[in-house]
Formats: sequence, structure tokens, C-alpha cells
Amino acid sequence: MPRRVNLPGADELFRATVPGPHAHAAATDPAPPQPEGASGRIKHDEKMTVYLTYDELLALEQARLKLRGELGRNVDRGRLVRAALAIALRDLEAHGTDSELARRLSAS
Repeated sequence: MPRRVNLPGADELFRATVPGPHAHAAATDPAPPQPEGASGRIKHDEKMTVYLTYDELLALEQARLKLRGELGRNVDRGRLVRAALAIALRDLEAHGTDSELARRLSAS
């Protein structure tokens, strides 16, 4: 039985290896850009590790399965977290210290 090898696509093989024009702009821009919505299914350049409790991870998985089961939306955990983050940041921008995020963080 022949074995098929998966190779990276042309975009990955020939990607830019030097920082693009956005790298310099980010260094000189005093205010970070505010996301308007979740980024969805795109290639992300940055990574952040977040530690969750067992209950938080279980709730995240249940939310993901609920979206798939009841709404027919098959989303991965990262996409779900990015969408929730966009909602929280938009609420903070609109309501400041009265936002849900500010209330939860001031209570802890």
C-alpha cells in the first residue's frame, strides 16, 4: 500500500521570513488597535497560553458542543474564545467600569 505524505502548501513554503510593514507600525503606535469582532478562521500570528480549571474547560467544551448540536455551528475552542474575548472587549470599550468584565475583575 503506497503511503501518501502530506507536504506544506506553496503559501507556507514561500511565506515571508522578515517582519512585514505592520511590525514597525505596531512599535510606533501608542494605542493598541481595538478588535471589532472575532477574527474567525484565519492564520494567527500571535499565540498566548491560558490555563483553565477543569470546570472552566468543561464549560467551554459544553458551549462548543451546544453550538454544534443546537445551531449546527462547528467551531473550535480557539475560535469560541476569540469570539467571547471580542464581546468582552467591545463591552469594556462601550461601558468602561460599568462593563461586565470590569465588574467581574473588581469582585475578585
